[in-house]
Amino acid sequence: MEKNVTILGSTGSIGTQALDVCRAHGFHVYALAANTSEQKLEEQVRAFHPSRVCIADPAHYQSFCTRVRDLNVEVLTGIEGLCELAADKQAGIVLNSVMGMVGLRPTLAAIEAGNTLALANKETLVTGGELVMKQATEKGVRIFPVDSEHSAIFQCLEGYRHCHLNKILLTASGGPFFGMTRKDLEEITPARALKHPNWNMGAKITIDSATMMNKGLEVIEAVHLFDVRPEQIEVVVHRESVIHSLVEFDDYSVIGQLGVPDMKIPIQYALTYPERTACPTGRLSLTDYGKLTFYKPDLETFVCLKAALEAISRGGLYPTLVNSANELLVELFLKGKISFLQIGDLVCKVLGEQCDGPVTLENILAAEQQARQFVLSKI
Repeated sequence: MEKNVTILGSTGSIGTQALDVCRAHGFHVYALAANTSEQKLEEQVRAFHPSRVCIADPAHYQSFCTRVRDLNVEVLTGIEGLCELAADKQAGIVLNSVMGMVGLRPTLAAIEAGNTLALANKETLVTGGELVMKQATEKGVRIFPVDSEHSAIFQCLEGYRHCHLNKILLTASGGPFFGMTRKDLEEITPARALKHPNWNMGAKITIDSATMMNKGLEVIEAVHLFDVRPEQIEVVVHRESVIHSLVEFDDYSVIGQLGVPDMKIPIQYALTYPERTACPTGRLSLTDYGKLTFYKPDLETFVCLKAALEAISRGGLYPTLVNSANELLVELFLKGKISFLQIGDLVCKVLGEQCDGPVTLENILAAEQQARQFVLSKI
């Protein structure tokens, strides 16, 4: 299977696993981008020989150029460099796995250029879902979800596009603190919060899983990706992370997608769609698991999920507010500057901010700054 792949965020968890998939299937890696990880990006460039590469942080540009001066590769930098790679038509598919709000502009650039997207950047749809999906429809651009849950929903809907979707059952692992009370969470350290029971992910997503903000962001994504109302999505805690999500149709038939908790499966499906081929991961044995369990989420303890549900029910720029506040709060928690519970408390309080106006790129960026200023004023 011949395919040119551009990977934005290549040194992160999703990016490195995507490169494993590319290696397994012989895909040509056309372009790579990372933020500051010079050594890891250099190793990837030497291993995969891309034509273009972007070290997004301009402070690392000169030193990275020195590292790869013996290679025939064009080096770009800054958000402009990310957008240029995203818009480069030489790529057969652009995998956007950068972390945070910075991923929105490259997504829009790829769509404007008519490039197919494999999307692993949550913030793109959380903050700009209305704008992104509108432009993708106008340009006829396919967006393949890479999150395991959204990939599962996408796969469950294949062959049933003519049927009416009743609701989505979005599964959640519950994170490392499932079953705990707010009292139990008072002394949680970053080290404890980074120990996820099932998934190997980057630090930011792992903390979001611990607070269950990750699931709230996924609800917002699903609303836009699958054109459903927030009340059509039910979050179900499924500790084993074997059923990655399910869909229910009008006849109450429920169809789910199962597999081992390994991100290579949804990454590969996005890159090889509509084909299915052997994946460099393990096989699922249900008898090894023995049983699968399901619970309702605790919205009073894990208030980040509650705040995200409230934000998408309001719509507009409110998802940007909660996402941007959370992004900064997680950063502060990882640096030991705030407590674990302060993340959720301040994410809830940011919803008290007035945030009106249409969902445009300018207003999204303004709402991001409003949220960050609010957080900094409260700590």
